[in-house]
Amino acid sequence: MWESFPPLPLEGIKTVPLASRPSKVRAEQVGRPHAPGRSFREFLRSLPDILAAGSFREAVSAVAGAAREGKVVALGMGGHPIKVGLSPILIDLMKRGVIRALAMNGSGIVHDFEMAFAGRTSEDVDASIDAGEFGMAEETGRILNEAIAEGARAGLGIGEAVGQRIVQDGLPHAEMSLLAAGVRLGVPVTVHVALGTDILHVHPQANGAAIGEGSFIDFRTFASVVSRLEGGVYINLGSAVILPEVFLKALTLARSQGHRVDKFVTVNMDFIQHYRPLNNVVRRPTQKAGRGIALTGHHEILFPLFAAAVIEELGESVNR
Repeated sequence: MWESFPPLPLEGIKTVPLASRPSKVRAEQVGRPHAPGRSFREFLRSLPDILAAGSFREAVSAVAGAAREGKVVALGMGGHPIKVGLSPILIDLMKRGVIRALAMNGSGIVHDFEMAFAGRTSEDVDASIDAGEFGMAEETGRILNEAIAEGARAGLGIGEAVGQRIVQDGLPHAEMSLLAAGVRLGVPVTVHVALGTDILHVHPQANGAAIGEGSFIDFRTFASVVSRLEGGVYINLGSAVILPEVFLKALTLARSQGHRVDKFVTVNMDFIQHYRPLNNVVRRPTQKAGRGIALTGHHEILFPLFAAAVIEELGESVNR
C-alpha cells in the first residue's frame, strides 16, 4: 500500500434514489427488432429515439415540414455524391419539389457531365498521375470550358450554362444530370469554383475570366437562395471546404442586405465531421434562433435512407 496515497474509504458516501436521478435513456426510446415483410415506414418507426437516430428523425421532419409549407430546402455538395450514385435520388427530390436549389463545387460539373456524356466517371488517379494523363479527357475539358465561356458571354452562371449545353446537345445519359434537371425543372443549380482545383483548369480551352465570371454569377444566385432560407433547411452533403465557406459568405451577404435569415435548420451529412462544416454550417449560422444537426455516415447509405424517410413523411403532400 502506498503510504502517501492510501485508498479512500467508501463509508459515509451519499446516495440518491434512482427514481429521482435524471436519466438520458428511457424504455420508450429503445428500438424494436425488424420483422420480415414490414414496410420501410415501420422500419423507420422501429429505430431508437436516441442520439443520431433522434437527430435523423429531426432532420427528416425539418425537410418534410419545410417542403410541405413551400419553404426553401437547398442542398450544397461536392462531387462525391455523384460518384457514389446519388444523382437519381437528388433529381427525384428536385422533381418532387423538395429540393428547391442545388449548389456544387467545381468537381461536380465534371462528374455530372461525364455521367451524362458517357454514362461513367471517376478516373483512377494513381494509374494516370505519373504519366501526366490525369484529368486529360478531351471531351470533358473542351465541352465544359466551351459551355462556361459561352455562358459568361450570355450572362449565365456556370450551372445554368452547362445544364443548357447538356440539354441542347441531347447527351445520351442526360437523365442522369443534375445540371440538366435543374434547367428542365427551373431549379437553380449553382457552381462554386476554386481556380486550380478542377481538371478543367489544365485544358487549353480554359478561360480564367469566364470561369470567374460564371462562378461569381452563381455565387450571387446562391446568395439569393440563402436570403429566402427563413423557415427552411440547408443541407451540406459532403463538401468539406468550398460549400461551407461559400454558404457562410452568402448568409452574411443576405443578412447585411436586411433579409431575415435566423430561424432555419442546417444539416451536415458526411462520413467524417470536418471543422468547416461543423462551424460554418451547423454551429455559426444557427446560433441565433436556428438548429444545426450533424449526421455521420457513408453518402451512398445515409442519403438514400434520408431521402426515402422524407418521402415517406410527406406522402403525396408535395407534388412532383
